[in-house]
Amino acid sequence: MAGHSKWANIQHRKGKQDAARSRLFSKLAREITVAARLGDPDPDKNPRLRLAVREAKANSMPKDVIERAIAKASGADAEALEEIRYEGYGPGGVAIIVEAMTDNRNRTASNVRATFARNGGNLAETGAVSFMFERKGQILYPAKAGSADRVLEAAIEAGAEDVESGEDGHRIWCAVADLGEVSAALETSLGEAESARLVWKPATTTAVELEVAQKLMKLIETLEDDDDVQTVTANFEMSDEVMAAL
Repeated sequence: MAGHSKWANIQHRKGKQDAARSRLFSKLAREITVAARLGDPDPDKNPRLRLAVREAKANSMPKDVIERAIAKASGADAEALEEIRYEGYGPGGVAIIVEAMTDNRNRTASNVRATFARNGGNLAETGAVSFMFERKGQILYPAKAGSADRVLEAAIEAGAEDVESGEDGHRIWCAVADLGEVSAALETSLGEAESARLVWKPATTTAVELEVAQKLMKLIETLEDDDDVQTVTANFEMSDEVMAAL
């Protein structure tokens, strides 16, 4: 029975990983489709689409799936998708921004509101928490891309604003309007990035202890599991001890 139990656990874990991968591909495909619909279907002529395709490739999305997502932009279902931003507070007063892409605004709003309510948070009006964040371009490189000094030098030459380097890699920040240009310049000097996209960067953070962190992570994970939700950003900060406990 022990062997059977172990196999069942492995299969369950693989099933969860496959489901998460499927959700990720769905979200990436949706962004590609909308980017192609709003601009040119040629990534070389459409900065948003070029970044979306790059993000998809960085997550090992198959080429044929990317091409289908671009082709889908001319379909009626693509026209029905709209982008919506929700703002609210999680456990401990943590500010949260949820970006969604949906063909049914009422369904998505109801699901997001219910998720906040069930997990110790509350949905607020648009603008209630976004002032605590800055809209920035974020480019990620693995640690193997080079030393902190090398990456900093390349980032400065490319026109980036700031660089954060650590054991896990390098996080490069730039202005929203410069993301396409900066990422292209960095690709020449450092190679292809792991990710290049627009994000909400917290300007202020809220420290959370273990109990609050556990509730907060459950809220964020539940939001991310929603098919309509593209990204979830929160301004929490937690110690290494709390991280380890989680």
